[in-house]
Amino acid sequence: MIPQLQQIVVDKKWLEEDEMIDCIAISQALPGIIAINAATYIGMKVRGFRGALSATLGVILPSFVIIIAVVTLLDSIGENTYIQGAFIGIKAAVCGLILVTVVRMGKKILRSAFAWILAVLAFIAIVGFGINAIWAILAGAIAGIVYNASKLKEVDE
Repeated sequence: MIPQLQQIVVDKKWLEEDEMIDCIAISQALPGIIAINAATYIGMKVRGFRGALSATLGVILPSFVIIIAVVTLLDSIGENTYIQGAFIGIKAAVCGLILVTVVRMGKKILRSAFAWILAVLAFIAIVGFGINAIWAILAGAIAGIVYNASKLKEVDE
């Protein structure tokens, strides 16, 4: 959903590319579903409180209706081998979409050695050591603050 959201929001000029990256980072860091958080953020940025409310409802209601319909339908055909095969294909497609998002965001964000080091360390911490992503995000934020503060201090001297 993130690649589609990013493409629509930037194409319609609701947010600039850098603002969209910030939106995704904030939405990911906050508790809850990223699509709802992002829609609320974008709605608030574009049209204030009414925009945030409209965007949030616009994301929640269709999904809610579809989930109710799918659960009702799957209750009767969930054991069907064709349905199970379809879910295998859907899972693979979702992995591809996530990979596309990672590559696109990586091209925009990973522009310095410091950013690459933080990304690799976060990946190792989460995948290799099972660290919760929230701790990796907080550690990255602190490292970024310290890094930028030290760069500013060097410029002042």
